[in-house]
Amino acid sequence: MATQFTGTGRRHRPFGGQSPTGDRHPAVALAIAVPCAVLLLALFGGWEQLATQARAVADLIGR
Repeated sequence: MATQFTGTGRRHRPFGGQSPTGDRHPAVALAIAVPCAVLLLALFGGWEQLATQARAVADLIGR
């Protein structure tokens, strides 16, 4: 027979950290992702490619 757990199954977080369900605000995720993206662009020399793609999208939109 399989073991049956009763209760909520959550651990106590002593310092009041983030809940394990991932209730992070989208702005926090953006604040984490944007500096990482800029770092990768600078590290791998992607600024020219980014500018080229932005120009192509702007041409498609008609601006």
